[in-house]
Amino acid sequence: MKPTTRMGRALFAAALASLACPLGAQSAYAAALDGAAMSPLLGLPFAGMLLSIALFPLLAPDFWHHHYGKVTAVWGALALAPMALIYGPSTAWESVFHVLALEYAPFILLLLALFTAAGGIVVRGNLHDTPVANTMLLAAGGACASVIGTTGAAMVFIRPLLRANDDRKHIAHVVVFFIFIVANVGGSLTPLGDPPLFLGFLRGVDFFWTTKYLFKETALIFVLLLAIFYALDTYMQRREPERMVDTTPDAPLRVTGLVNLALIGVVIGAILMSATWKPGIGVTLFGTRLEIQNLLREAIMIVVAIASIKLTMAQDRKENGFEWGPIIEVGKLFAGIFICIIPVLAMLQAGKAGPFAGLVGLVTNADGSPNNAAYFWLTGALSSFLDNAPTYLVFFQLAGGDPVQLMGPLSKTLEAISLGAVFMGANTYIGNAPNFMVYAIARQAGVNMPSFFGYMLWSGAVLIPLFALITFLYF
Repeated sequence: MKPTTRMGRALFAAALASLACPLGAQSAYAAALDGAAMSPLLGLPFAGMLLSIALFPLLAPDFWHHHYGKVTAVWGALALAPMALIYGPSTAWESVFHVLALEYAPFILLLLALFTAAGGIVVRGNLHDTPVANTMLLAAGGACASVIGTTGAAMVFIRPLLRANDDRKHIAHVVVFFIFIVANVGGSLTPLGDPPLFLGFLRGVDFFWTTKYLFKETALIFVLLLAIFYALDTYMQRREPERMVDTTPDAPLRVTGLVNLALIGVVIGAILMSATWKPGIGVTLFGTRLEIQNLLREAIMIVVAIASIKLTMAQDRKENGFEWGPIIEVGKLFAGIFICIIPVLAMLQAGKAGPFAGLVGLVTNADGSPNNAAYFWLTGALSSFLDNAPTYLVFFQLAGGDPVQLMGPLSKTLEAISLGAVFMGANTYIGNAPNFMVYAIARQAGVNMPSFFGYMLWSGAVLIPLFALITFLYF
């Protein structure tokens, strides 16, 4: 398959971005942004950006579809203008360059590589829709989510699941649990699984820290969700008054586009390489240190995306309903998010001396220790309605922002932040990007999906008790 002209331009732009903004070491710009002296009004563009993402797709979908880039640009300009006026254009520019280098370029290039590779993996065939088969599909999708990402796993497995159940009238519960397990909980075990965890990796959290420290909670909720689903699906199947005509004959499952699995392995290898190989070679540009291992990692991401396009058959992507629109939208929106979050992170860095002292008090016990239950629920509550990646960053910074401390004596706090961001993204359709994509695909396939608030009744009844159990056992 040859890339389109539009996609060629997108990849070329990504290449330029990575060469200009690879992940680097520390910059001196943070010292120039005194968060303790900042007005909380400087955080309004960040709040406006997140609320735009949360509300416009629901309240004005046509406007958002055509103008989300302009909305993002406006919020970005509103964030940059006061910084330039107060601290000077040079400091504002160094601040923007640093956050693009530290967060945006590696983040978006990882998503591009995983999105492209996962979009070339096709699961063909059709299983008979037994509760066992449905549960196995959910388990397989959830297991893959930590390797190919929640978005990749959701896009690979949702269509086989819908084909397996296309002779049933009532399968909304199947899709709802798919969102719970595959689009959210399954992505908890590696930085590849969900964007918040990759941002933690970029902040210095070890690659396998999430696997080691989040495994108990993830395994518990994963097994409980599968068990609840199996019982519910057995009950719902028995209540089916009659079967519709199965338009897809039973056929064994088979997977094509396996070369993309090898490419995903290359992505994992590149990330591990950048975390372990540190030759100390690099350059400083606009106050930000650019390390060679990170330059190489971002270049590998671009090569993986291009190789996936070249090596995947066009028919495979067509059957997956693969389009470039989602990754282009994510690229634009996160550019705005990472620019708008600059003053917010500076204010959080100031801790009790900053304008967010009240928020610090909410997550701090009387003896000064972190209230991990509060971190879990506050991170989760915001992740339910706002994007969980920047929410993770806010609370990571609120907890001190030191990865060594957060992986060591404050490991429970980092567990609470990580699990709140990943797990509770399942509480609403807008809590995590794959949620709404799965909803749209199911609606297109004729599934009578619950409304926004109807879905929240499902998540409230199923997930909130499980999160309370997690809190009682671990926090």
